[in-house]
Amino acid sequence: MSDRIVTSPEDAPTILFTREFDAPPALVFRAHVDETLVPQWIGPRGTTLAMRHWDARTGGSWSYVVSMGHEHWGFFGSFHSITPDTRIVQTFEFDDEPDQVNLDILGFAPLPGGRCLLTGTSVYPTIALRDAALGLDEGRDEDFARLDDLLAGGIR
Repeated sequence: MSDRIVTSPEDAPTILFTREFDAPPALVFRAHVDETLVPQWIGPRGTTLAMRHWDARTGGSWSYVVSMGHEHWGFFGSFHSITPDTRIVQTFEFDDEPDQVNLDILGFAPLPGGRCLLTGTSVYPTIALRDAALGLDEGRDEDFARLDDLLAGGIR
């Protein structure tokens, strides 16, 4: 497990990141596509995630709601391409901000010792939207800390 490294080219509406996990790529990948595992690590601590729809396959789609008390935030997207254990290409949208779609590309590569290197590229419609996402991006660190906990618990 290691800290996430984030870069954002000044002239492109993208966020690039890498993150290492103390688990094989197949397990980290599974945690991203298994509808029973995703709710266990997505969202800040103290929230719950309820699936509205989950079809993790090339051409599939997804939708869920993250809740805390009386507040609810809905998200949805499409799985454009899923290559088992190695790559996910998907869109991501917030219910309250329609037509502000970002594209996420995730790669899962083996590291020595049965570990995984997750690489990510998020592409936004504009640099301004990318900058807004960077301002909220610490949430991804908390998600990944929760994923570390889940992986350490021995999912199979």
